[in-house]
Amino acid sequence: MNLPWHLYIMAFVYLLAGINHFRSPRLYLKIIPPYFPNPKLLNVIIGIAEIVLAILLCIPNFSKYAAWGIIALLIAVFPTHVYMYNNEKARMGLAKWVLFLRMPLQLGLIYWAFQYTFFQ
Repeated sequence: MNLPWHLYIMAFVYLLAGINHFRSPRLYLKIIPPYFPNPKLLNVIIGIAEIVLAILLCIPNFSKYAAWGIIALLIAVFPTHVYMYNNEKARMGLAKWVLFLRMPLQLGLIYWAFQYTFFQ
């Protein structure tokens, strides 16, 4: 079974994002809301999850499950977008309108992943 080429693009995006959690942890630690315990551990878990899910997206027997994992991950990290929008220190100098647009972008990413949940 051949996987569509755009699934590999998605995998590459999440692989890079996952690696970046280890290359630039301070960037991510700044945007984790303070009500979440142990931000360092959460950053590592999310980075590993993105890397593992990216790899699984490329394996035909696991791609459908990995796409569901991506959806769950995107939902789980959504509070960081709300936190960035509402907290000036977490904004990283981005304009509020840019941060506002990131929230519906998450829906687009969820939809993109959803495309592969029924791929067989």
